[in-house]
Amino acid sequence: MSAEAASPGAHSRRRGRPRIELRRLGRAALLGPAGRDRLPDAIGHVADVHRAHHPDADLAILHQAYVLAESSHRGQFRKSGEPYITHPLAVTLILAELGAETTTLTASLLHDTVEDTDVTLDQVTAEFGAEVAYLVDGVTKLEKVEYGAAAESETFRKMLVATGNDVRVMSIKLADRLHNMRTLGVMRPEKQARIAKVTRDVLIPLAERLGVQALKTELEDLVFAILHPEEYEHTRALIAENTDAGAALDTMADRFRAVLRDAGITADVLIRPRHFVSVHRVSLKRGRLRGTDFGRLLVLVGEDADCYGVLGELHTCFTPVISEFKDFIAAPKFNLYQSLHTAVAGTGGEVAEVLIRTHQMHKVAEAGVIALGNPYIPQEGAEPADGERADPTRPGWLSRLLEWQQSTPDSDTFWTSLRADLAQDREITVFRADGGTLGLPAGASCVDAAYAQYGEQAHACIGASVNGRLATLSTVLSDGDTVQLLFAHDAHRAAPDAQETAPDAQETVSGPSPDWLEHARTPAARIAITAWLQAHPDGTAAPAAVPRRSAPPAPDAGPPAVANAVVDLPGTTVRLAGCCTPVPPDTVTGFAVRGAVVTVHRERCPAVSRMTSLGREPIPVRWGDAVGCLVTLVAESFGRPRLLADLTEVIAIEGAAIVSATVEPPSEQRVRHTYTLQLPEAAGLPALIRAMRDVPGVYDVRRSQHPAATG
Repeated sequence: MSAEAASPGAHSRRRGRPRIELRRLGRAALLGPAGRDRLPDAIGHVADVHRAHHPDADLAILHQAYVLAESSHRGQFRKSGEPYITHPLAVTLILAELGAETTTLTASLLHDTVEDTDVTLDQVTAEFGAEVAYLVDGVTKLEKVEYGAAAESETFRKMLVATGNDVRVMSIKLADRLHNMRTLGVMRPEKQARIAKVTRDVLIPLAERLGVQALKTELEDLVFAILHPEEYEHTRALIAENTDAGAALDTMADRFRAVLRDAGITADVLIRPRHFVSVHRVSLKRGRLRGTDFGRLLVLVGEDADCYGVLGELHTCFTPVISEFKDFIAAPKFNLYQSLHTAVAGTGGEVAEVLIRTHQMHKVAEAGVIALGNPYIPQEGAEPADGERADPTRPGWLSRLLEWQQSTPDSDTFWTSLRADLAQDREITVFRADGGTLGLPAGASCVDAAYAQYGEQAHACIGASVNGRLATLSTVLSDGDTVQLLFAHDAHRAAPDAQETAPDAQETVSGPSPDWLEHARTPAARIAITAWLQAHPDGTAAPAAVPRRSAPPAPDAGPPAVANAVVDLPGTTVRLAGCCTPVPPDTVTGFAVRGAVVTVHRERCPAVSRMTSLGREPIPVRWGDAVGCLVTLVAESFGRPRLLADLTEVIAIEGAAIVSATVEPPSEQRVRHTYTLQLPEAAGLPALIRAMRDVPGVYDVRRSQHPAATG
């Protein structure tokens, strides 16, 4: 496949400017009639495009960079036969068309000199300054790793680190890859396929993340042509058969202009033909395509408010397709993209998709971070000691990737995680309890929030509170949620009586459950959980409970006495109700049941109101002198190993005897325990409840209130 065949031509169709013919550029680079007082023709093309975006730009440094690049690359040729200087020229022209500032263009001209020629980084610093040298060095580091299948993961790991320090490094790399993809036809088919797959899996998603749609769409088409040649040829034939498709969009555009002119809104209405991959996707979605399916209408206005004015006029004068409306102005995408998306139907039933944005929004939509210029402000002429730069434009996803890649020593794991993270196409913002925010991919759970906020400390997390309500760690978060992570706060805190613990007592290590991997969407969470599980192959241990005193020995006199509830009815047997298990000093009442038995309930027990409504007469009850009591407690907790053992240990330490216990099956990682306990004295009940609530994972303990039969 030739380079021309691999290129779908979307570049020239989209911008309306013919692509510079590389062989002519090569000849101009070597033989161009350039005098001392003007730029050579080859760099002159770049200068003209650059001046269109930056009228006041100083072109002297570009001239100087071109002279150094041309002289250092002289005698070198690309595999296609062109002089090598055509490559940095083409890369620089791509960036100039996107509006890159002068420093980026200068570094782009020099991006291969330090790696492939005798030019040194010190020489670049001396002639062009530290900023240009920083960018050249960043791009050079990306190329130092051998470019082979086994080296891909490490290559792009280095790329990510370099990008994190300066997003302009990635801008140059993306333009470099685009030009290489345009001329990929000179390589063997298997190498074309390998490079195209890496471009598809990593570079295209990175271009999307950086908002550089102009590069992303052309890269998509080039990859489409190589990896899916049959579908590509079908799509190209489909476009060729519908050369008059633009007429339908022209008619709609004229009607738009008339409507907006009558409304007094100044706007440019343009037709944007779809690129090849977009046409292919639409054909799969809609089947037979109509004329308006081969492009979209773009409306550009001056102010944000005008965008909504245009939307109102179009929805008033045309029939809107409500399901197609999206507001990315009020809620911008994670890559800075802003626009209103809608679709309207014409009188003939034709449907046109419409993009509405300001001129500035359009610039950012096409060029992304490249349109932001140089966001790095030197601090009194010196770089920070660690080489990091204060970058107010660095997207949250990029900061997260930089953090978790440092904790991933294995390149293959990093590569897999990187591809998974890049596959996420939407980001949400959740609020922390302390007022801060967390940026997470859509579909993230409380597990992801825990590791995003606390790192490896999240191993001890036992639950969460989302918008003020208790939630499990598997809960999926929504944009704008407030999340507070709950920990076994006493897991690593020594109790006042720790010295009384048996010498051989061991504190277990807190850690996540393997189930957490099912709910983790972010690489940071998955990598941390996997690392912990690999380091603890015997299974996940629970957060350690606070050391406590050993349980006192049971007295020889037998079990403790039962609380003495007394009724003034001779020959009557008194029984404490199991539904509310009253204990002194509860206010109680009784009801006669069959067999001369009086059942005693707490006055607030639901059974009391039911029996009263049925006409049952309450019987006065008072407490006698005995101090023992029987009580039923319900403990609500998050599921974890050893929880039952820790609870029963606490109950024994507090001197209570377990008469019966039930544990319901876990539901969404929550477990309910019900204990009927015999206490030596009722006064110890509050202390027992507090001790049970202190067990890690337990978030509530209460007296039983379950319904009872009316007898």
